[in-house]
Amino acid sequence: MIPRTAPTGPAQALTDALAAEYAAIWAYGVIGVHLTEAARTAARAAEAAHRARRDTLILQLSSGGGQVPADRAGYALPYPVTDRASALKLAVEIEERAAGHWRAALAHTTGADRNRALAALTDCALRATRWRRTAGVTPVTVPFPGRQI
Repeated sequence: MIPRTAPTGPAQALTDALAAEYAAIWAYGVIGVHLTEAARTAARAAEAAHRARRDTLILQLSSGGGQVPADRAGYALPYPVTDRASALKLAVEIEERAAGHWRAALAHTTGADRNRALAALTDCALRATRWRRTAGVTPVTVPFPGRQI
């Protein structure tokens, strides 16, 4: 997964968020294989949301003349994902990590970029809450989403 470091400005904050989106998309490919029915549908929707956010960031960063980092061929998972329980655990973790990158972007962005970062943070936090509920994890919510990672 992508470690979070302190961004040095708006472009770096958005580039870091893009890396988190790449990792989330990759992780959902692993997650979805171990889920069925409604949870698999939720994983597909989550992956689609991260893909849409990735595409928006790529367009934004490339139109600003900045360097857009390439996606990696693969990512190291924090633990083996071999069943439903470990897939749900990873789903929670990937959303918390993505939320952490978007939370970090808040301090370095303004205007429309800050609004997008806040919307992304909120989206990730809500999705993490849904995954916790699906997994039977308590508490279902956490204070200050994105802060723990």
